[in-house]
Amino acid sequence: MTFIVRFTPEAKEDLLRLYSFLIEQDLSAADAALDTISKGIGFLRDFPFSCRKVLPENPFLRELLIPFGNSGYVALFEIQEQRTVTILAVRHQREDDYY
Repeated sequence: MTFIVRFTPEAKEDLLRLYSFLIEQDLSAADAALDTISKGIGFLRDFPFSCRKVLPENPFLRELLIPFGNSGYVALFEIQEQRTVTILAVRHQREDDYY
């Protein structure tokens, strides 16, 4: 079963924020990070239930860990009806929490 992956406007803003931060440091690192995040999120098309649960009482709210360099990124997502995965937020692992 293949899932459709979509993004909330907030998750799109998160990606832009993360990319903008890295582009100031290193353009190639920014491009590599965006590619890594994209490939990681692509994993959700086939295996969204393999990611860790955020809350024990809600088995459909989960996090995907995306390794990158010495740390990585975390994508918060919800598995919904009709084989849809909605990315709710994306953050760097060293950030305090989702915005």
